[in-house]
Amino acid sequence: MERHEQINQPRVKIFINNFIGGLAWALGATVGLALIIAILTLILKNASLVPFIGSFVADIVKFVITKNPNLLSR
Repeated sequence: MERHEQINQPRVKIFINNFIGGLAWALGATVGLALIIAILTLILKNASLVPFIGSFVADIVKFVITKNPNLLSR
């Protein structure tokens, strides 16, 4: 279709075409994001980063408690 033919279409047809296009885009984005999250989860699950992250958080908590021991008395 040429550009001027698209402008002469009824508004309802333009609305329906854009609505269906938006639904297709949203569905594709959702499925794509779900696949990316699933793949990242599998990679991180097998990467054994949890002990590293756990010790990092434990060091932060230990530092905060040594600098402010009043946090334990509450």
